[in-house]
Amino acid sequence: MDLDRPALDPVTRAQLQDVLLLVDAVLGAAVLGAYLHGSGVLGGLRPASDVDVFVVSRRRTTAAQRRALVEGLFEISGRRAFRGPARPVELTVVAHPDVQPWRYPPRGEFLYGEWLRDEYAAGGAPEPEETPDLAPLVTMVRRGNTPLAGPPPAELLDPVSAADLARAIVAGIPGLLANLDDDTRNVLLTFARIWTTLATGDIVPKDAAADWALAQLPPEHRPVLAHARAIYLGQAEERWSDELTAQVRPHVDHVLAEIRRLAPTTRG
Repeated sequence: MDLDRPALDPVTRAQLQDVLLLVDAVLGAAVLGAYLHGSGVLGGLRPASDVDVFVVSRRRTTAAQRRALVEGLFEISGRRAFRGPARPVELTVVAHPDVQPWRYPPRGEFLYGEWLRDEYAAGGAPEPEETPDLAPLVTMVRRGNTPLAGPPPAELLDPVSAADLARAIVAGIPGLLANLDDDTRNVLLTFARIWTTLATGDIVPKDAAADWALAQLPPEHRPVLAHARAIYLGQAEERWSDELTAQVRPHVDHVLAEIRRLAPTTRG
């Protein structure tokens, strides 16, 4: 387990160690590789960043294994972690035969994020399913090239085509819109990231995507994204005034129009 390479603070390193120990305890010898991705390797963790870990297993998981991962993550992830507040953990598990060779849409085995905690705490559990979001994740994992266990990711994961990446990042738009009121900051930053990726071909940290999008936006659509960026960077509290809230949907409509222009099949 190589935790020396990423530039992480000691608390986050310890949390990553806990994640890897949990994965090892539940999946054992089935683990082919584990990789840090997201902000941890794309410019550094921000105050509101998740710790993003991508695990490749040699085989599919069982329901008991998926539940064990959930219960272990309750202990160590997010402000409601049983051991005390910590960074949110986003853990993705894929079965190697389901993503290699690459095909679209891929099948995901397991996903945990803090936005799913209440659902899982009520007795739900992640189920394997077709997961378009794996296209940008695999792309980030390969580009980030930060193994926590196992070989470099390019030895296990084929590159994702530009067409599949574009299809995948717009496929999640309806779900993002459904969460706009409850997860405003993250949804706005994700839309900025989708726009940036479609326009430039790059996958960048959320604050960098916001910087790019702010430079493209007309003045009337900048305040809400600027506020979301400030929250993400720890420069503002996660509060939305009535004035800003009234500007959210017009901003989103403008950004979606730009996304549709770049990806004409987008709906939302």
